[in-house]
Amino acid sequence: MGKLKTLVAAIVLAVSLSVSYFFLSGRGILLSEPDFGWVNVLFVVVNIIFFSIFIFFIQYRKKISRLPGSVYLAFIVALYVEMYGLPLTMYVFMGVFGYNEVFQLEFLLIGLLGEDLFYLIFKYIIFPISTIIIVVGILLIVFGWRQIFKARSKSQGQLVTTGLYSHIRHPQYLGFLLLTLGMLLEWPTIFTLLLWPVLTVVYYRLAKDEDKEIEAQFGEEFREYKRTVPAFLPRLRTTTT
Repeated sequence: MGKLKTLVAAIVLAVSLSVSYFFLSGRGILLSEPDFGWVNVLFVVVNIIFFSIFIFFIQYRKKISRLPGSVYLAFIVALYVEMYGLPLTMYVFMGVFGYNEVFQLEFLLIGLLGEDLFYLIFKYIIFPISTIIIVVGILLIVFGWRQIFKARSKSQGQLVTTGLYSHIRHPQYLGFLLLTLGMLLEWPTIFTLLLWPVLTVVYYRLAKDEDKEIEAQFGEEFREYKRTVPAFLPRLRTTTT
């Protein structure tokens, strides 16, 4: 019964997030080209606030572990300021290559595919796939937090190894990487393209640091868990001995 409730909650949340993102991304209303109009400023602010909320689903125990959250926020700000405000990628291409309509890196495909084919591919392939990746990332963040919160409310000092944590050790960190990857696929710019690898490295280092702390606390129990459960990418099949 508990698994059914979780599945229903995940479906409802996924649908809600998909609808919300459809309007947050500007697909639900008619937006002008990137400029400093009040509508675009509003979208910048609303998107930054909305996606910043997910930072609060992670409890940062040390000052050094706050770095991934800072890089994530920098990614969100850079993405949406450029999407609805300053088209910095376009300015770079204007200054270096003389192009004046490259609002994002995907626009380079227009010259190869043609404008009509490019927008068909973006509308029916890139945007749906990126939305799915974003929603999956958010679900991992939210339900990963939910499991940790429930475990801590029941008992102190318990190693969580069920649910999402029976497949990967760091579902929340993977969630942030998928969330930002989906955004990167939808609106790749020079600055977000440079920031995403940095985000990947800092979350990987945070996961390694967290593993060391948990191993020091739980010893052989965690070492056995670590041997059977990967950090980020779930195994497609279980091995038998």
